[in-house]
Amino acid sequence: MIRRQRLAAGVCALLAALTAGLAFPAGAVADETGQAAPKVELVLDVSGSMRTRDIDGGTRMAAAKQAFNEVLDATPEEVQLGIRTLGANYRGDDRKEGCKDTERLYPVGPLNRTDAKTAVATLAPTGWTPIGPALLKAADDLNGGAGTRRIVLISDGEDTCQPLDPCVVAREIAAKGIGLTIDTLGLVPDAKTRDQLSCIADATGGTYTSVQHKEELSDRVGQLVDRAADPVVTPVATEGADRCEKAPALKSGLYTDREEFGQERWYKVEVGPGQELRAAVSVADDRTVGPHYGVLLRAVTVHGREIVRGEAAGTGRTDAVSTGLRYPKPDSDDDDATAETVCLQVTNSFSAAAGVKTRPGLPLELTVDVVDGPSGHHDVASFGLGRGWWLLGALVLIGFVAGLLWGWLSRWRVAVWRTN
Repeated sequence: MIRRQRLAAGVCALLAALTAGLAFPAGAVADETGQAAPKVELVLDVSGSMRTRDIDGGTRMAAAKQAFNEVLDATPEEVQLGIRTLGANYRGDDRKEGCKDTERLYPVGPLNRTDAKTAVATLAPTGWTPIGPALLKAADDLNGGAGTRRIVLISDGEDTCQPLDPCVVAREIAAKGIGLTIDTLGLVPDAKTRDQLSCIADATGGTYTSVQHKEELSDRVGQLVDRAADPVVTPVATEGADRCEKAPALKSGLYTDREEFGQERWYKVEVGPGQELRAAVSVADDRTVGPHYGVLLRAVTVHGREIVRGEAAGTGRTDAVSTGLRYPKPDSDDDDATAETVCLQVTNSFSAAAGVKTRPGLPLELTVDVVDGPSGHHDVASFGLGRGWWLLGALVLIGFVAGLLWGWLSRWRVAVWRTN
């Protein structure tokens, strides 16, 4: 019996060693890209209005704390993150003092999740809303380094420290050319708050999101922090046409445009024999829209025949709708084969809510990638798995070895039982 237990323990240890050795190969270091560390600072409004209980039955402050805790747990290791507050300390009525009330709660740097969560837990809604001064300080907090820099501002009201207009502050930050992006989130915003936060985001090429629920807040802040860790790609402004014949010709890259409500936008891409076109589009509802909407992306021949399409729908709980498509053009044995012009059509079914301006159009982001097709080294079946292939192979090998060992152990136990 003791011999059997020792043998079983040895088999388990062997399997564990195999699993560890395959899952974490010697010398492997995750995500060592050599790029400068991205920096993010979360700027949180802790003014008195954050006591309001209108987000899923709880206070705005409680929703913000929950979102911060979830985001801190999920922050990528390579991101240097900091937290700054505004309106967290001064309780008096002196406007001059209230407009100085911004504090660095957690310094930008390698994240200690326990310390950061402890700091957030101490916050209580208190004073004024000095957004402009907080943005200036946050820009200083992120100064230095060559990595991406992003401010995520969360507020439930407009700035109370005019004439230091936070929109002007954002423009001044953008004019410095330091590559700092400000994204803004409005908690149950009114029209003035929405306009101000939208202006701040637009000034630096950031995004504005209106938030009504806790889940939305957590998801959106998490997306923005993750985005800071993505490789930097500078989008190119373009202007789509109303039909394919007039459409701009695009190469592989990231493009931005504006699309009116219910409008079509057309673009052209050249796809050679043996190549594959991969395209994706996102249309953002940066203002109040109807509760149901969708986005359609079609690849069409110059003669109007549809090749393939991608479509997605929204229900009023998302700030952007995205879809994509892939079109592999077969290789040809004809040496004189030429590239094919593929027309990309983007259509949206957004509708503006009553009293909402329809111009300028909705922000549109189009990604175009023309790569070697399935016959080349970019196999369609492997697209999107990336480094996941080694994990899949490791699991298959582990299962095979485990099956062999278990079968051998079972046969040995039967042999011992027959002997006894």
